[in-house]
Amino acid sequence: MIERPAARYGRQRLSRRSRRWLVIALTALVLIIGVAIAAVAFTRFNSSDVKGELAGYRVVDAQTVEVTVSVTRDDPSRPVACIVRARSYDGDETGRRELLVTPSTDKTVQVKTLVKTSKPAVVGDVYGCGSDVPSYLVGS
Repeated sequence: MIERPAARYGRQRLSRRSRRWLVIALTALVLIIGVAIAAVAFTRFNSSDVKGELAGYRVVDAQTVEVTVSVTRDDPSRPVACIVRARSYDGDETGRRELLVTPSTDKTVQVKTLVKTSKPAVVGDVYGCGSDVPSYLVGS
């Protein structure tokens, strides 16, 4: 291939083969970075040693829902905190409560609590559970 004067014709473009390899290399780099980010996020956010599931709920009255939570934890000797909530017919959260699950000898325990609502609720729900227990839940 004959070199053209850059001052007169501008910079010469890459050949078709060079452009193809450049695209392949950049695509591979983006894929590798994406997989690395996904792996880090999975290990960081999926390392849940506590799992809280809705075991049941009962609408007591227009302002109260009783929520039963089934909590499974790797280390039952440690306390955990769960957030339970009540939701109205349109899906809005109408009440929320933090719940302390005290240490136990069993890996899975069921705990009941009452959630007060700001408007009539139709369902109780478990928002989530975790091992980071706020100091105000533990008490002195």
